[in-house]
Amino acid sequence: MRKSVMCALAAMLVVSAVSTGFAKERTLKLAHVVNEQDAFHVCALKFKEVVEAGGEDLKVTIFPNAKLGDERTLLENMRMGVVDAAIITGGPIINFMPQFGVFDLPFLFRDTDHAYAVLDGPVGQKMLDDMEKFGWKGLAYGERGFRNLTNSVRPVKEPEDMKGLKIRLMQNPVYVESFKTLGANAVPMAWTEALTALQQGTIDGQENPLNVIVSFKLYESQKYLSLTRHAYAPNVIMMSMATWKKLSASQHELIENAAKAASRANRDLDNQKAAEWLQFLKDQGMEVTEPDLAAFREAVKPIYDKYNDKFGAETIKTIVDTK
Repeated sequence: MRKSVMCALAAMLVVSAVSTGFAKERTLKLAHVVNEQDAFHVCALKFKEVVEAGGEDLKVTIFPNAKLGDERTLLENMRMGVVDAAIITGGPIINFMPQFGVFDLPFLFRDTDHAYAVLDGPVGQKMLDDMEKFGWKGLAYGERGFRNLTNSVRPVKEPEDMKGLKIRLMQNPVYVESFKTLGANAVPMAWTEALTALQQGTIDGQENPLNVIVSFKLYESQKYLSLTRHAYAPNVIMMSMATWKKLSASQHELIENAAKAASRANRDLDNQKAAEWLQFLKDQGMEVTEPDLAAFREAVKPIYDKYNDKFGAETIKTIVDTK
C-alpha cells in the first residue's frame, strides 16, 4: 500500500513538473503581410532574435506573406487574442483609430530625424498608449518610409506641375484631398488594379516609397520620379492586449526592448538602402527631380485648416514644432 501511495505521489510530481514547464514556455505568433525580402521581415527577425535570447522562456514564430490574413484581419484577430503580435502599416489602423491619421498630413515631416523625434517622443507614445483601448499594446514604430511621386507625363517640380495628372492613391481620405488640393486627378484604387492601370496607361502615375517603386519595377511604365516626400509612413510593432496581460513584468520588459531593437533594424535597413534604390532607378532611365517642397507645403495649407478639429490643432503644432 505504502509503495502504491509513493508511486502515485511521484507520478503527480512528474505531471506537475511537466505541466509547469509547458505553462512557463510560450510561443508568440508574429505576423506581417509582406515577403521575406522586405524590411518588415527584417524587423520581425530582429524581434524574434532579441526575445528568444532574453532568457524568459518565450519563442517567436513569424508568419509573413499575409499567411494569417490581411492587416485589418490581423488587427481584429489581435483584439481577440488569436494572433499575438503583428507589424502593421498606418492605413488599416485609421479604420479603428481615426486620430492615427494625423501622421498622413501632407509634408508634415521635414526628414527622417523629424519623423523619428515625433514618433519616439510624447506624441508617438500617446498614440501607442491609446491603442490599449482598442485591444492592442503598441510597442514601437518601424517604417515603410517617405512616399514619392512617379508619373509618365512630365517632371513635377512645382505644385502647378501636378495639375491634371491622374494619380493612383491609397483609399485614404487625407491623401485624396491633398492631391486634389494640388490640382491632380486623384484616383483611389487597390494596388493590384493600379499595377494594371499603370501598364495600360489609364492612369498617369502613383506615389510610394522608393523600395516599392523598385520592387514592383514601376520604372518600366513611369519615366519621372519626383522626390516629393509628401508623406511619411510608419508601421507599428504591436501585440494583442489579451496576450500582453498573460505575460510577466520581466517578459513585458523584454518584449518592449525587442520591439525597440526591431524598430531600429527596420529603419537602419531603409536608411542604408535609400541611396542604392535611388541610383538603381536612375540607372533604369528614370528622370529624378528634387521639387520645391516649400511651395508644396504652402499649397496644402487648406488641408491643415480642414483637419485641425479632427486631429487637434495643438497636436499638429506640436508635431510641426518638434526638433
